[in-house]
Amino acid sequence: MGLDCRRPRCGYLCMILHAHLPYVRHPEYDSFLEENWLFEAITETYIPLLTVMRGLVRDGVPFRITFSMTPTLVTMLEDDLLISRYLRHLDRLIELAGREVERTAEDPAFNSLARFYLKEFQRARETLFEIEGGRIVRAFRKLQDSGAIEIMASCATHAYLPLIRNNPRSVRAQVLEGTRNYAAAFGRPPRGFWLPECGYFPGVEEFLAEAGIRYFVLDSHGLLNADPQPRFGVYAPVFCPNGVAAFGRDPESSKQVWSAKEGYPGDYDYREFYRDIGFDLNIDYIRPYIHPGDIRINTGIKYYRITGPGDHKEPYAPSRAIEKAAIHAGNFMFNRERQAEYLAGAMNCPPLIVAPYDAELFGHWWFEGPRFLDFLARKIAFDQNTIALTTPSEYLEAFPVHQVCRPAASSWGYNGFNEIWLNGANDWIYRYLHAAAGRMEEMAAGAGRRAAGIKRRALNQAARELMLAQASDWAFIMKAGTTVEYAKRRVENHMARFGFLADGIERGKVDRRKLEALEEMDAIFPDLDYRLYA
Repeated sequence: MGLDCRRPRCGYLCMILHAHLPYVRHPEYDSFLEENWLFEAITETYIPLLTVMRGLVRDGVPFRITFSMTPTLVTMLEDDLLISRYLRHLDRLIELAGREVERTAEDPAFNSLARFYLKEFQRARETLFEIEGGRIVRAFRKLQDSGAIEIMASCATHAYLPLIRNNPRSVRAQVLEGTRNYAAAFGRPPRGFWLPECGYFPGVEEFLAEAGIRYFVLDSHGLLNADPQPRFGVYAPVFCPNGVAAFGRDPESSKQVWSAKEGYPGDYDYREFYRDIGFDLNIDYIRPYIHPGDIRINTGIKYYRITGPGDHKEPYAPSRAIEKAAIHAGNFMFNRERQAEYLAGAMNCPPLIVAPYDAELFGHWWFEGPRFLDFLARKIAFDQNTIALTTPSEYLEAFPVHQVCRPAASSWGYNGFNEIWLNGANDWIYRYLHAAAGRMEEMAAGAGRRAAGIKRRALNQAARELMLAQASDWAFIMKAGTTVEYAKRRVENHMARFGFLADGIERGKVDRRKLEALEEMDAIFPDLDYRLYA
């Protein structure tokens, strides 16, 4: 795969979308509130992004976008139970939107929006089955095989590696299981690796090299504080001493999208995320479409635009918002052109502007985000010749010589280090994670390479429970103060299940019935091998 066919005059732009959700699957319940995280992301982010990219391919637009798709997300998108529940969820939304068309018949502005949402949900259902029979991961794989996108691997359960580094075998297991899951899903070994939360500590590249990884992504200060300081800042990759490349995030392009004050998603013409009929309408009317027990949830039907900073909101105008997305795409491209022109004269290789974002920003949080990307790809392809879209692998292939540096510890969290995942709201979890990781290593070493039968199954399940407890999501939620009790319960439950299994393994007496129940409940990574910890 070479660089894009349109060689730019000055430099390259690398758009990276990090697609991740924690493993939320609860077969023990008929309906589970947190599974809606997945359902919302499928409807509002993954299907719209696939629609945009397939449209670009159909229209012959030369583009490159880089994704990372975490193993927990990939596993859920391939899970028959969750997909069947998603279809049930989508059918309810279609029914609700149909009722909204009737309810708003006397209000032209809202009725037009109700019809808009009805078409959106119907189109999502149709698209889901157009793309590889409802298998979204396979659609992403097909796009990667075509050369349009590149997909990076990530840790097995999105563990924040700097805070489990005291247990190096846990770091290794997270990396190796993540790359194994990637190869199984996408039919090839990964080139790149997304460090969860861009969490880097010096030496993590040794685990990446063992897994065959060529590059990873850092936040800007992780590269700017490298030793020696990179000559070209974040606008060219560097090689770690072991040969793995590190790409740094460009703060300017990040601010234009992420910033609450300066970012595009806050424009007054865009859809207001925080006004949803799941919260606005009468409980008797909305009850069949929210969570049992009258727990109000977002339905995805939102009738207002941001309008301004106050409580007053005007009806959302989709055509007006799409026009604004086109304007913003043009502005984003213009600013990247000027950056590339400025940088090109001072560098001995074309500057590379790396712009990573959470994928769920595009569509879920920023409803117009997928259309922004569509406009951006088309404008870059046909409206200028200063920059071109590329991927990290393509850039390394075209420009293989770069400075050797040792990156600095860093993350893309608040203040740039560990405080989001280690603070007074969540610090209690780490004593249990460290102790369980040490115990897992001891059990793996004691079993050697020959454990068989129920003991092997118990060791493998214990490894699953440990990995699920290590997910960075739980510490993040505790700090953010959203679904705190659920996050605490997940850590406590996985640690309790791990302890139960470890006790049985060490006694030489594993309860087969309870093991089978845990294998069904936490059915992730069916080929996970406890020997990763040995």
